[in-house]
Amino acid sequence: MTDTLHITCPACQAKNRIPAAKMSAKPTCGVCKAPLFPDAPFELDEAKLNKHLRNDEVPLLVDFWAPWCGPCKMMEPMFAEASKQMSPTVRFAKLDTEQHQNVGGRFQIRGIPLIILFDKGKEVARQAGAMNAGQIVIWVRQNLKS
Repeated sequence: MTDTLHITCPACQAKNRIPAAKMSAKPTCGVCKAPLFPDAPFELDEAKLNKHLRNDEVPLLVDFWAPWCGPCKMMEPMFAEASKQMSPTVRFAKLDTEQHQNVGGRFQIRGIPLIILFDKGKEVARQAGAMNAGQIVIWVRQNLKS
């Protein structure tokens, strides 16, 4: 394991280097001082997603959703709860596929809600359909085993 990890700030998109030993100490961005591991999933657009995939060395779980999707709305609080349980091991983000339609084609999204787990910029696994917090946590742990 490396001594430092690169993490993109969810607020200002600055690239940060965090000592691995300080990951659980609620690190903040060196530029804007925002938490690098916020208490809730953070919003992404395509450009921000690209930056996180290019720079981050911490796994990222993205919930691809839309405001008109009933199951997406049902899963939202459960996704947030799973985020609290897994931070700082995994960061959780949301991307509105209605606002960012190019992403749907790029990732071949056929149905939502869809979660995709990325590790060091590469897709590790995906799961369609609403899940509860416990299911999300178990699914992420199973797919990060290497």
